[in-house]
Amino acid sequence: MDLKAYLAERRGLVNRALEAYLPQVRGPAFRVVQAMHYSLFAGGKRLRPILCLAAAEAVGGDPNEALPVACALELIHTYSLIHDDLPAMDDDDLRRGQPTCHKQFDEATAILAGDGLLTEAFRTLAAASSRYEGREAALLEVIDLIAAAAGYEGMVGGQMLDLLAEGRKVTLRELETIHRLKTGALLTAALRCGALIGGGTRAQVALLTSYGEKFGLAFQVTDDLLDVEGEAAEMGKAPGMDEKRQKATYPALLGLEAAKEWAKRLVEAALAELEPLGEKAEPLAQIARYLLVRRS
Repeated sequence: MDLKAYLAERRGLVNRALEAYLPQVRGPAFRVVQAMHYSLFAGGKRLRPILCLAAAEAVGGDPNEALPVACALELIHTYSLIHDDLPAMDDDDLRRGQPTCHKQFDEATAILAGDGLLTEAFRTLAAASSRYEGREAALLEVIDLIAAAAGYEGMVGGQMLDLLAEGRKVTLRELETIHRLKTGALLTAALRCGALIGGGTRAQVALLTSYGEKFGLAFQVTDDLLDVEGEAAEMGKAPGMDEKRQKATYPALLGLEAAKEWAKRLVEAALAELEPLGEKAEPLAQIARYLLVRRS
């Protein structure tokens, strides 16, 4: 398959749906929605929604049926990036080659924009209930999974651990815990939720969950490697910031070559989980392989 064409087509599908879910508005909410829109359409890869759609497809479902869930995941991801960039967190000036939300607007507006995107995600999920008539139990399970992945048991908890780990030496087990929560939880939820909405069996959902857990760690390892070896023009942000902030990363703990080998092993393990799903899981297989060569 042509992965580049596949990703472009799915990105377009998600972007059109996001435009419908978060239109520009006038009136009292104009500024905060403008900030929400600014960050949401700042050129993201839409990885989480694409994984969600691909998971639905891998279990024989219609990826279009998973669009509301996919869009909710992207709204949450964008909120997390806005807050991650804030002065109280990573204090970043650039995101995807553009000024971060708090630089383009101001810190208070950025906080509110993140809050707005998070709450809009759950509004999007609630509004989809009529679309899944007769399958309300699956939608409720999806909402529960996404809330857990985004909250203190997932992304929020991982961010807290990441901040607490700055400037100190951590074990490989501690580092893995940080990234299973901070990065892996939402990626895994995207796959699990796509499989559920796609009508997958429990066995299929379990396979895609295991794939997601390994994919999420591989994604973080390659992300850490990019911060060491990546180019600013390709990444849209300055490299070397992890070392500057004394972040806990795989290259810092394992060394560059060992981190690259660990990423390769994680990708191979993720691919093994897809084998029982056959050709329908080929997009997910290609996306996993791409982790090892990505430059942004």
